[in-house]
Amino acid sequence: MAKKKKLAEIAELEKQLHDREAEIELLKTTFSEIGSELDIEKVFQIVAERARELIMAETVLIPILDDDCEVYTYRGGAGKNSTEIVGESLPYNSGICGWVWKHKRPWWRGVLDELNDEDRNIWEKEAGSIILVPLEGRQHFLGGIAGINKLNGSDFDRRDLNLLSIFASTVAIVIENAMTFQKLEMSNQTMLDYQLRQEKLNKQLKDSSRELEYLSLYDPLTSLPNRSLFHDRMTQHISYAATYQQTIGLLLVDLDDFKKINDTLGHENGDYLLNLIAQRFSENLLPDETLSRLGGDEFVFILPQKDQLKTLERGHELLELLKIPFKVNETEIAINASIGASVYPQHGKDISTLLRHTDTAMYHAKDIKLGIYLYDPDVDETSIGQLTMTADLHKALDEKNFELYYQPKIHLQDDKLISVEALGRWEHSKRGFIPPNIFVDALEQIGLIDQYTEWAIKTALTQIIAWRDMGHNIKIAVNISTQTLNHTGFIHFLKETIVDSDTGSNLIFEITENLFLAEHERLSETLRIIRELGITLSIDDFGTGYSSLSRLKKLPVSELKIDCSFVMDMIKDQDDEVIVKSTIDLAHNLGLTVVAEGVENEETYQRLKELGCNTVQGYFISKPLPISLFNEFLTHRKKWLLTHKIN
Repeated sequence: MAKKKKLAEIAELEKQLHDREAEIELLKTTFSEIGSELDIEKVFQIVAERARELIMAETVLIPILDDDCEVYTYRGGAGKNSTEIVGESLPYNSGICGWVWKHKRPWWRGVLDELNDEDRNIWEKEAGSIILVPLEGRQHFLGGIAGINKLNGSDFDRRDLNLLSIFASTVAIVIENAMTFQKLEMSNQTMLDYQLRQEKLNKQLKDSSRELEYLSLYDPLTSLPNRSLFHDRMTQHISYAATYQQTIGLLLVDLDDFKKINDTLGHENGDYLLNLIAQRFSENLLPDETLSRLGGDEFVFILPQKDQLKTLERGHELLELLKIPFKVNETEIAINASIGASVYPQHGKDISTLLRHTDTAMYHAKDIKLGIYLYDPDVDETSIGQLTMTADLHKALDEKNFELYYQPKIHLQDDKLISVEALGRWEHSKRGFIPPNIFVDALEQIGLIDQYTEWAIKTALTQIIAWRDMGHNIKIAVNISTQTLNHTGFIHFLKETIVDSDTGSNLIFEITENLFLAEHERLSETLRIIRELGITLSIDDFGTGYSSLSRLKKLPVSELKIDCSFVMDMIKDQDDEVIVKSTIDLAHNLGLTVVAEGVENEETYQRLKELGCNTVQGYFISKPLPISLFNEFLTHRKKWLLTHKIN
């Protein structure tokens, strides 16, 4: 059974990879055809044909607004009856096109849920048969791309919406430039102007393609595989190693005191030094190894077919590489590093466990200044065996010794407190406060996480009602592990506990990106029922785990939370700001709201507001508070706004 399951998982991964490759190949073909094409009519025709192929539509049309925004004309089309429609013009505000122009957002069947009864009656007949996404140029609104009727007779779904939106945002720059050139040609501009614009167009296309690739798969600073690509490759290595009973070495390299280097030389020189280190590592990379940058000053090496001894030997070789000084602005800089090592399957059989144990080993190497350290459960402070807390956790659940602290979230558009995140706290009778990452991991490992989660949900629901009685309508976000989502009794618990959708609408379930590695088909029904109960689904720590557009668009989530590691330094680190901005734009294009956590100063607060982020949380607003102190925070909320000059 296990082997069949693994084969099924591999087949699913292969199918997803095949779909992604087909979509990318279609985009590449489109770019190749229109990249240097300036005949606007040919561009419209190619775009219509490729868009029709992309979403498998019976007909695709391209309505374009005139310069005065008074009428729109169908400039291109492909498929059934398209030749009869192309060339026709209609008033600016008529039909679904008029709705899209007015709202500057896509039309598809999902929009019906947001309309009032009157508007829904008007549009619902065409909801499933038509999809229309805007074409937005850099200078102005161009028009849109419309699909009519799926070839297979079904409705256009969110996957079609996401694919067509990405396609439209990519081809819009080509269409805009082609239209601009047509006007220039009609104005008898010189050949030199034409050549300059052609070069600019080609460069923009190449830069755009390169940026998209880096943001999704590669670290923009060092060009190394990023965390997402690391997860993807590690997943493949584990699958192969499990099949053929092989080992995999993992090395996590953390540069010592790198913050001091940034503070002394400046972030630009610090980034330059990181590039030099990445280059040296890459030049000495063995053929079968993978090097990734996880972020900051952390690098990770995947070492296929390496046992504990060979993994440690490779780690010592890396330390020797770093002993050769680096030259930055004519200054020679010596770099020290701490390396954590672990080996599959001895130290873990999944990516999360291996990374956690490698991270533990790295910090132990840093503490004892040993250079490199192989994971040892006997010295792992997070180990259940070390803490011997199984009995204590059972007792804590039975006696309700856990407590929820609440960290406020602020809606940036009006600076109002709209929700909180509920964070578990446990004060051990002898050890004092136990860090949440330790006791939550322990709960998962000993099978008590479901019982803890049910307690947290019941406590949150009770608090929601209490706040309502006080005149506050506040949503509460509760973290839900993938393990709990997979539990067969979880849905039964929710249906019994959430008595009405009004109460459920004040709950938010935050799930991690590890869900992307789970079985989508089996979980989709669970997530659908959760949404029917009125509960909002949010992807927590987005950007640090295994994520992709193809997986994200399959989940009925409404919100993304940008991980604090990107938000905290975004004012000083341009790369982090690029990632934050791109994530916000991506989420909004997919119809999702965005929460940024880790906001620790007013400058970050205001910058996120400028970038269009919806909601923020962090120590600038408040640390997590017990209920008594949180209620005081609610009482003095206006004073906080005045103190921080928020308006």
